[in-house]
Amino acid sequence: MLDTHARKYVQPTIEKTARVFLKIGWSANHVTWGAFLVGASSGVFIYMQQPLIAILVLWISGFLDAVDGTMARLSKPSLWGTVLDITFDRIVEISVIVGLAFAFPASQWALLLLSVSIILSMTIFLTVGAVSEKKGMKTFYYQAGLAERTEGFIFFSLMTLFSDYLILFTILFFLVELFTAGQRLMEARKILSE
Repeated sequence: MLDTHARKYVQPTIEKTARVFLKIGWSANHVTWGAFLVGASSGVFIYMQQPLIAILVLWISGFLDAVDGTMARLSKPSLWGTVLDITFDRIVEISVIVGLAFAFPASQWALLLLSVSIILSMTIFLTVGAVSEKKGMKTFYYQAGLAERTEGFIFFSLMTLFSDYLILFTILFFLVELFTAGQRLMEARKILSE
């Protein structure tokens, strides 16, 4: 929801950063790799009981993830870049979940449920993107929903910072993901029946 509706407020900063990176000769894929490497370290920092560093690298990764997409649109989007971007985004999320699961074993059952809900929601998202003829500003049809990447990062940050309430935040995130999956499924039925 925030990615769709609040992006306009941060887009000028994202675009300025994208133009600087393009000017110094970086490609969108270079930034995608950078976002991946920075973001994937978040789970390690969570496990090492360094929550502030974990959250910092997670959000830097998220910012770079927005920058690489803008860079692609300002230059030449590539389908390979889209595959890398979506794959690396999931690996960063997996890193956070695995880091939390190893650091807080009692929460593993809730983190497993969360993982299942993310898989379900992303399966619908990616399938609709693949079969839909509609295209947005991305290389595929982007289904908005209650839980998009920013909401996920907010939940991951709360889960990491307030580990005493990890199971509560994880269950809330799980329910939001399930709701989002339902939203996306209903929208898919509508747009694919047209």
